Amino acid sequence: MLTTQHALQRMKADIQLRGLSKSTLRTYPRMTEIFLEQSGRSIGDLDETDVRRFLGKMIVEKKHSAATVNAYSAAIRFFFAVTLNRTMNYLQIPRMKIPKTLPDVLTRDEVSELIAQCSNSKHRAMLLTAYGSGLRVSELVKLKTSDIDSASMRVFVRGGKGQKDRFTILSDSALNSLRDYWRRYRPKSPDGYLFPGSKNVGHLCADAVAKAIENAHGRTSIGKNITPHTLRHCFATHLLEDGYSLFQIKEMLGHSSLSSTTVYLHLANTTFGITSPADKLPEKFEDYPGFMANSKRTICVCDQPL
Repeated sequence: MLTTQHALQRMKADIQLRGLSKSTLRTYPRMTEIFLEQSGRSIGDLDETDVRRFLGKMIVEKKHSAATVNAYSAAIRFFFAVTLNRTMNYLQIPRMKIPKTLPDVLTRDEVSELIAQCSNSKHRAMLLTAYGSGLRVSELVKLKTSDIDSASMRVFVRGGKGQKDRFTILSDSALNSLRDYWRRYRPKSPDGYLFPGSKNVGHLCADAVAKAIENAHGRTSIGKNITPHTLRHCFATHLLEDGYSLFQIKEMLGHSSLSSTTVYLHLANTTFGITSPADKLPEKFEDYPGFMANSKRTICVCDQPL
């Protein structure tokens, strides 16, 4: 009889054999262990009903988000399909529909204000590099000195999402900031990391970047949610507004599919310079009796005067 411990060990081996990420190796077995504990049944007796009951409890009783529920569902599906080599009726275990909300994006002035409020040259270099090259926070902290190519003004991203290498651009402002940081700090990472961790062991953790942004954000007047990933969104959105193609942006972001990049069409200010057809109608509505009198009144929408 397969015990929970042996099953989870086999699951970890399956994940490693497929070369999946460290995050998957950490989260899938943990999520599956929670499912097995709460099911209260032996592994050999588990079926779709147990999975439906578990996920339903997460939705109704624990009020977990759709993304969290889908993550548990993916882990359990992997456990059954790969580790146990058992076929399930996945139509009985549908994925939840995730609301498609647009992330906050800063204006260029807001990006400048945020970076200007960094408390030291190290934080300023980190944020300028993240924004100027469109890096994920996991890619930023793993940068090595050798990844900064000032001759061709490129940044080499090694082992990005999906274990894919790529090149992206290096901005002049980020390069100057990195040089200033290097002169002041002289990082001595034995592994060559650009932003080494405490006592030069390993690389800086993602939480440290988030904390640097939080501290800088607190000294600004920006009323938006800002995370390390916000800077990546800003990079792509501002490039699109500057006229660069989705394909160019896709390659620099390291997206596998162009559909992932098209979200920035909804974030970019694509209405700039466009004249509404309402302003090209032959009728001059301001000539109508009473129009000007009414138009002088202040109209408030959400407490904001028009």
